[in-house]
Amino acid sequence: MKTWSSSQIGWLAASALAAGPLLSQAIPESSGGPLLTEQAAYDVRHYDLALRIHPADSAIAGVVTMQAHVVQPLEHLVLHLDTLLAVDGITLLEGGADREAEVAANFERRAGEVWIDLHRTRQPGEDLRVRLSYGGRPRSGPEGSFGQFIWGATPDGQPWITVNCEIPGADIWWPVKDHPSDEPDSMALHITVPADLTAASNGVLRGVRSNPDGTRTFDWFVSTPINNYGVSLNVAPYVTVESSFKSVSGASVPVTFWVLPGSREQAVAAMPEFLDHMRHFEETLGPYPFQADKYGIAETNYLGMEHQTIIAYGANFEDDAMGGIDWGFDALHQHELAHEWFGNMLTPHDFRDLWLNEGFAEYAQILYAESRLGEQKAKELLSVFRSRLDHTQPVAPRHAITAGDAYSRDLYSKGAWVLHTLRTLIGEEAFFSLLRRWVYPSPELEDVNEGCACRFVSTDEFQALAEQISGRDLGWFFEAYLRREGVPLLRLERIEGGVSLTWDGFAGLAEAIPVELDVGGRRVVVPVGPEGATTPVAPDAEITIDPDGRLLFETVG
Repeated sequence: MKTWSSSQIGWLAASALAAGPLLSQAIPESSGGPLLTEQAAYDVRHYDLALRIHPADSAIAGVVTMQAHVVQPLEHLVLHLDTLLAVDGITLLEGGADREAEVAANFERRAGEVWIDLHRTRQPGEDLRVRLSYGGRPRSGPEGSFGQFIWGATPDGQPWITVNCEIPGADIWWPVKDHPSDEPDSMALHITVPADLTAASNGVLRGVRSNPDGTRTFDWFVSTPINNYGVSLNVAPYVTVESSFKSVSGASVPVTFWVLPGSREQAVAAMPEFLDHMRHFEETLGPYPFQADKYGIAETNYLGMEHQTIIAYGANFEDDAMGGIDWGFDALHQHELAHEWFGNMLTPHDFRDLWLNEGFAEYAQILYAESRLGEQKAKELLSVFRSRLDHTQPVAPRHAITAGDAYSRDLYSKGAWVLHTLRTLIGEEAFFSLLRRWVYPSPELEDVNEGCACRFVSTDEFQALAEQISGRDLGWFFEAYLRREGVPLLRLERIEGGVSLTWDGFAGLAEAIPVELDVGGRRVVVPVGPEGATTPVAPDAEITIDPDGRLLFETVG
């Protein structure tokens, strides 16, 4: 068992700048890391999760049916499930749809893993279906916590139940192949709750069924690939605020905000700004990825999370909810919405590349501030980001890591600063073309609105695209900023008649980097290459390096 500190967790997928969460229980070993051979041997195609919520007992009971495709010989199917939840039974679904038979399967619990005997070696190319019944009291924490199932209460005492699980993994509440490298092509969720509550979840609501026992079942369907931690549920006496937006693709996309009754007026007032966030993302990156389903927001009893098509919103309609910063806009919503592109559509297949989610979403806030509030506001926010850096570990190591290890790094602020520095280096036109083509590799994909361009991505792939679009060798840049600890040093030394500038930490530097100096109120741009550079400066002149904050480095001298 492993307990995560608030410094390790940051604030998951909201911002590293906010206060750390409260954790009431030790969280199991975190999601991701090296993939078991038995898990690499199959590809999940579909999950069907039927879950009954018992608020009075803080308990759940569920049945998961998984469809998978075998890619390597497989004798045992391995799923993850938290040790707090019991397995009631497992069956293999054999035969075709017209003559399907349920065959009981032997299984073994090995800590947080469920090893299922498949009775025979399954061959590459075969499909298999497994059904697992389970239940118990899931790992839980107080309102405001992360990595937990939260059994909260509304201000008037009604149940308010939520879950978020990016670090420990989705196995804290349902049996799953808990690794970011495998997403189902689709997923069905059937959430049964007391009849006076509403269950808001991912995808499209296909129907609501009233049951004889005083409950209702909400049938949700996700029509696109979805990462495991992006699956969620939100249960409360919700009311809805409905809207829509006209996408740049031409489609009209429904927008639904599930809020507590006392928050309805605030939600109505916030909707125009939320739609403006969407408009800016579409203008900058291309169409909203999940037009076939919806865009949903759920008011939650914790800060926020990027659950696909149903982001968690717990900012209380306050612009400064993230870290107490005066952003000038609702930064929590804007950040979580960014993850629909960076994280949900584009997904790192290993947590070592998680900066591709968090750094990009953080820099999206800079771009929005710059567009709507001006360059000075963007500079103020970048300055705050810079003050939070610790440079203790590489942001994007080359080895496999878990989600917990990933969140102990400078994913957010340093990731944003890496993008800002890259923008300065390659120029505005190339940078914004890079963002657009990173999200949608071809203009034709932007016109597809019945699905999404969902795919796995890596840092190496982003580097290759940046090199292709800019026409530059950028290996030295990515090595210095993402693969190593710390940041490059710029040494300034006064010499007779001027100053010399030299880099330390840019091994293999392939070109001169333009460094701006303010020399006694006069701006001078000095290209500093592998051999350094000199520029004339009066002996008594006051010098400010990079006065507009365009590059990430530390100065010496």
